[in-house]
Amino acid sequence: MSRTNAHPIKRILIFSLVFIFFFTSPTLAKRRKSRGSGPIGCRSVIFSDSTKLKRLYGKGVHTRVQPASTTKVMTALLVLERLSLNKYVTVGRNATYVQPSKINVIPGEKYKVSELLYAILLSSANDASIVLAEAVAGSEQNFVHLMNQRAKQLGARQTRFVNSNGLPSRRSQYTTAYDMYLIFRQALRHGFFRKAIALQYNTIESRGGRKIALKSHNKILFGDWKRKIYGKTGYTRAAQACFVGAMKKEESTLIIAVFGCSKRWETIKHVVSRYGGVAL
Repeated sequence: MSRTNAHPIKRILIFSLVFIFFFTSPTLAKRRKSRGSGPIGCRSVIFSDSTKLKRLYGKGVHTRVQPASTTKVMTALLVLERLSLNKYVTVGRNATYVQPSKINVIPGEKYKVSELLYAILLSSANDASIVLAEAVAGSEQNFVHLMNQRAKQLGARQTRFVNSNGLPSRRSQYTTAYDMYLIFRQALRHGFFRKAIALQYNTIESRGGRKIALKSHNKILFGDWKRKIYGKTGYTRAAQACFVGAMKKEESTLIIAVFGCSKRWETIKHVVSRYGGVAL
């Protein structure tokens, strides 16, 4: 065989070997499958009909994840169970040291409990969470103890809160999609909670007359979705994007919780439309 013909044949053989390795390698096949897993761009997902107690879809539902600001669902639940909505509470200095998102409360200001609940559920105000925690339990540390105690009562046994707002902490803080589903389902029993998470905007006012404009972090409420899903968002770098929310379908309430998301809204739309039969 001449050298002229040898080079093309050699190139064909090399190409064939590379082709066979790439498409038969278990590791690469696994990677391709992962990349091709479609719109489920979240680490953990649960989608359930909470009325019929029927799970419609699940992915890593018992996997430990960081809750980020979905923590505020539990904060709101405890406040609703223990304080009157019309009660005025006083801002302490501890609330002013917290990182954003916040509404920049001022020590000594007084707010109705309902106003601060709007602040944490719409604008995810970390400082408002601390004010409410101290109003319930005297200190945020005592409030966290109540949060974990209540979580266990609800069956959320793989959850551990370390603060009232979900901000990153040196101590380990975690939940699961299933646990947050249980907590959110309980919160939905309160009419005020359902009303608050459905709002796009609201304005709250201190007893002294200072007004603060709020805007929901839930982008579904502002998009062109055919149906709205009402809930609570969360995000930190470590937790990535999170969301827990609900919608009605005929006589049922459907709850979806997603954690560790790179494609939060796309995942929600895909799961609800495909497994819930609801066009979004």
